[in-house]
Amino acid sequence: MLTSPLALAQPEKSVQTEAGAIAIETVVEGLVHPWGMAFLPDERMLITEREGRLRILSKDEKLSDPIEGGPDVFNRGQGGLLDVALHPDFASNRWVYLSFAEPGEDGASTALGRGRLEEGKLEDFEVIFRQEPKVDEENHFGGRIVFSGDETLFFTLGERFLFDPAQDLSNHLGTIVRLNHDGSAAADNPFIDQNDARDEIWSYGHRNIESAALHPDTGELWVAEMGPLGGDELNRPQAGKNYGWPEVSWGKHYSGEEIPDPSENGEYANAVKQWTPVISPSGMIFYTGDKFADWQGDMLIGGLTEQGLVRITLDGEEVTNDERIPLGVRIRDVEQGPEGWIYVATDEPDGKVMRLRTLDD
Repeated sequence: MLTSPLALAQPEKSVQTEAGAIAIETVVEGLVHPWGMAFLPDERMLITEREGRLRILSKDEKLSDPIEGGPDVFNRGQGGLLDVALHPDFASNRWVYLSFAEPGEDGASTALGRGRLEEGKLEDFEVIFRQEPKVDEENHFGGRIVFSGDETLFFTLGERFLFDPAQDLSNHLGTIVRLNHDGSAAADNPFIDQNDARDEIWSYGHRNIESAALHPDTGELWVAEMGPLGGDELNRPQAGKNYGWPEVSWGKHYSGEEIPDPSENGEYANAVKQWTPVISPSGMIFYTGDKFADWQGDMLIGGLTEQGLVRITLDGEEVTNDERIPLGVRIRDVEQGPEGWIYVATDEPDGKVMRLRTLDD
């Protein structure tokens, strides 16, 4: 049986779930708003801190000094260093991908960059994609990175709290883009070579997506999207589809002003599921391990407002169960460990990574 990549601790508490009680334990603390996690092939963990630091957590739970060679970030509001992901061929090319809010004279943009991890440093880091235009606004950066199985990746981009540009294909605001691994537009994207549309766009009319993952069986992208006052959405984004923001939404404006429901207008793609009250989704995986046998194939979504995990079971595109797993803290990211346990990062000034495991491990 595989052992943990990180040293076991005595569980601090247990939580009852539909599959039985699970143990919750702290792996590392003292992180400043951790945002993204990724396991290296040697079972160490990369962790981003929103302020701009990338760190490595060793198998014996020692946290490295900040890794040199990363980008300068726009560390204001919701901006900063965001997601981290490994190239599918990381073992041979050593590419680490980072998303971040990039500062500029005219504001900030959500950017994607990559560098080679060599001897504890990022070498030759370069920005390979920038959201256009830059915006003088501190919210809704999106920033999740998801590699697909066809030499491309998906990158989620918030509408930067500007509303209407999410319906304008001439910019990247409120979109999901599909890129080649070098940051160029995928050749078969739906708006490629269309006048007044960005070649990189896969889908549009989104608000702010911080949860995204590929279905392990179908290879399709799923996302959970933050709504306004109510109306968080679970979507399976499809090429060229318009998801309606801000013209339609299952929520209301913060002022209380009503927004037409997506079901009232067939021009827009409707959500698979909506949450009112909101869960504020951030981080997502499809669980494929064997430690939680009852959860295999299920979706686990981090909840900021929910302060825990949301477990979703699917039958095709139909949601058949929505379980809440309370953790008592804002969850920014979710990751499955090499041994099949579940790791979550907490969104706090004194943040931590916690591990969920079965009580008999």
